[in-house]
Amino acid sequence: QVQLVESGGGLVQAGGSLRLSCAASGSIFSIGNMGWYRQAPGKKREMVASISTGGISKYADSVLGRSTIWKNNAKNTMFLQMRNLKPEDTAVYYCNADDRRVGVGEYWGQGTQVTVSS
Repeated sequence: QVQLVESGGGLVQAGGSLRLSCAASGSIFSIGNMGWYRQAPGKKREMVASISTGGISKYADSVLGRSTIWKNNAKNTMFLQMRNLKPEDTAVYYCNADDRRVGVGEYWGQGTQVTVSS
């Protein structure tokens, strides 16, 4: 089992920045690709950014150029730096991790609220 704990959310004004963290614990060896997702009220959960085990990152068009995802493998922590935040970035942000082992599935954190005021 893998446990994921997010932190770093909060209230920020439009144009501001936030850094989200996702600390992993448990069966670290089994973690594969990781990512950040978000879900706004009344909307489906969507991928924000992902990072492969090899460090290759991908971003949703909505945050491309405003966000950076990276990992500190020594600290078993993944980060998402978001800049020039917009009110439409308001959502609960979730950390996600795949399990490398076939058929095991994936893991989710409990989420952290990001609210961007205009």
